[in-house]
Amino acid sequence: MIRPVSAADATAIAAIYNHYVTGTTVTFEEEPVSTEEMARRIETLTGQGQPWLVAEVDGQLAGYAYATKWHHRHGYRYSAEVTVYLGKDFGGRGIGTALYKELFPLLEASGIRSLVGVIALPNAASIALHEKFGMRKVGHLKAIGMKFGEWIDVGYWQKSS
Repeated sequence: MIRPVSAADATAIAAIYNHYVTGTTVTFEEEPVSTEEMARRIETLTGQGQPWLVAEVDGQLAGYAYATKWHHRHGYRYSAEVTVYLGKDFGGRGIGTALYKELFPLLEASGIRSLVGVIALPNAASIALHEKFGMRKVGHLKAIGMKFGEWIDVGYWQKSS
């Protein structure tokens, strides 16, 4: 089941996200995010009219996807960055696909014409998901971030209508 996020989801979302914070280079955050901070982030984005969706499997929050403004200058108002995170036991089950199938039309209906995915590399699963939706690699920044004492590349995937 895909549905809009609610404030009550903050604890489960923080748990999903913190798996990536503490154990992967998928995100460059290095400290776990509290439930309160995640609730603030949810409120900020949804309060700006940005979509944030969650996926439930058997009553458990299995993943989430949201969009943020690409940049804050007015000229970028038709562009958004898309993000998806899945619970550690929910990869490879089509949940990311289901989330993006709901998220992308919401963005297009709101006037967004350019979607950007920012992917820490390597990340074959994320690349495959973004390319499944017609996004193509348009940029590659070498050794742009550091985590766990390792320099990480970042790729940019984009789809424009």
